[in-house]
Amino acid sequence: MRHHLLLLLCALPFAAGAQTLTEAETLRLGLARPEFAELQRAHVAEAEADVLEAGTWTNPTLEFSRDRLGSEREKSWQLAQPFDLSGRRGLRVDAARHRVRASAADNLGRRDERAATLRRAFHDTLHLQEAQGAVAAWARRFAVIDGVVAKLARAGEVAGYDRRRLAREQRSAEAKLAETRAELERSRARLAGLIGKDVGGDLAGPLLPDAPPPLPELQGKLAARPEFAALAARAEAAQADNAAARRNLPELTLGVGGKRVEDGPLRENGNMVMLSFTLPLFDRQQAADRRSAAQMLAARAELGLARQQAEGELLGLHRQATQLAAAAARYRSEAVAPSAELLRIAESAYKAGESGVLELLDAYKGALEAELTALDLEAKARTARIELDQLTGNHPQ
Repeated sequence: MRHHLLLLLCALPFAAGAQTLTEAETLRLGLARPEFAELQRAHVAEAEADVLEAGTWTNPTLEFSRDRLGSEREKSWQLAQPFDLSGRRGLRVDAARHRVRASAADNLGRRDERAATLRRAFHDTLHLQEAQGAVAAWARRFAVIDGVVAKLARAGEVAGYDRRRLAREQRSAEAKLAETRAELERSRARLAGLIGKDVGGDLAGPLLPDAPPPLPELQGKLAARPEFAALAARAEAAQADNAAARRNLPELTLGVGGKRVEDGPLRENGNMVMLSFTLPLFDRQQAADRRSAAQMLAARAELGLARQQAEGELLGLHRQATQLAAAAARYRSEAVAPSAELLRIAESAYKAGESGVLELLDAYKGALEAELTALDLEAKARTARIELDQLTGNHPQ
């Protein structure tokens, strides 16, 4: 029986490991969602429809008329087609194509944003998973020491206060564990909604990130931000719109048709040719000219501001990510690592009667607080690293 139980216990880690979810798998599942792909295609298709609209000719008009005056009857028909002699249509097509480029760049930005959202959800869940493990270990210590206290009580070597105080701390540990589990389940459900798959097993991977790449390397990647490409394309689109608005040539309409006149026994047929053009007396595209010029200036100004802001953000995030990662690693080695030895000393002293229950509970709380503080530091370092990667498009593939 013991042999079978040992085999079962040994197999449990492997069964759990088969269901683990990594950060790379989270990104793969979350970015491969068909709804996200359809959203990206829809944005580009909408911009491509504008290109089609800008390049489509105006529909021709067909006019038919019939008049009667006394014995005279007159019938006529005419087919008319407007022609763009100014070249505005070609410039508007160019503007629409620039907006297609902007839409494609926006899609890249959405992909980076979604990748950051997926990574935050993964590491938030991983943080809670590690915190639950720490709280569960804290709660299990009370079960171990409770047996020691019971033996001491039977021997008359422990006061009733110690047992009641220990029982109260044990209930607090169980409540803290239940709270952490509830938060973890909520985080798991949120992560499952993002990747479209139930998170059944544990999450695998380090919470503490590696040190970020050198600053000059990230500064080189900063210029390729999708946001900059989208703003530059919109500025070029507005410039093409402005050039189209300045083409103030009249629009020509050419029409051909026929005419038939009947007056008693007399019947005559004739052909008609019509030529017309607009007179730019009032509407000379002043509004379109000013609007497109303002849009061009706004896009260029936004691009300049975005570049300056991104450079400042890059410097700050790089420093934050570097310092937090170093502080988290230092704290774990200097504060968390000695906790096991301190706990051993505290438990031995309590069993030997050299210290009271308050000292033992203080050692337990200190170890838990040290572990939770280390996890918080690691989580903050990871958050800073995710923001840094989003800024530079440096998400892991």
